[in-house]
Amino acid sequence: MAAVKKKAPAKKPAKPTAAGKPRVFAMSFASVYPLYVQKVERKGRTKAEVDEVIAWLTGYRGKALQRALTAGVDLETFFARAPRMNPNATRITGVVCGVRVEEVEDPLMQKIRYLDKLVDELAKGKQLASILRTRE
Repeated sequence: MAAVKKKAPAKKPAKPTAAGKPRVFAMSFASVYPLYVQKVERKGRTKAEVDEVIAWLTGYRGKALQRALTAGVDLETFFARAPRMNPNATRITGVVCGVRVEEVEDPLMQKIRYLDKLVDELAKGKQLASILRTRE
């Protein structure tokens, strides 16, 4: 008798805030940024590489990135004020937290997942040129 594979349970949607938005939207970018840096540094990568990935995706570079961190803006504001979202971001594919980033319906959540995916790829040791979609 063949074993029946169970279908993986569907992911629960993010818990909403009082305003009805997922809580992650209200998280400050300054609280998430050090977690990204720690994750990649544990794998032998650098803060400068995290900054490069953020710059590629959002356009925040140097002082602009530092201002966003110092101001304590939430993720919603961080992405809304991004100097220039990279048009090649749509080339980011794969799974983050059990969700395919290319299938995320909410535009803000998709941008957050894009950044998560880029940081994951950096931590996994992928070449920066590949992460930044320059060789495809």
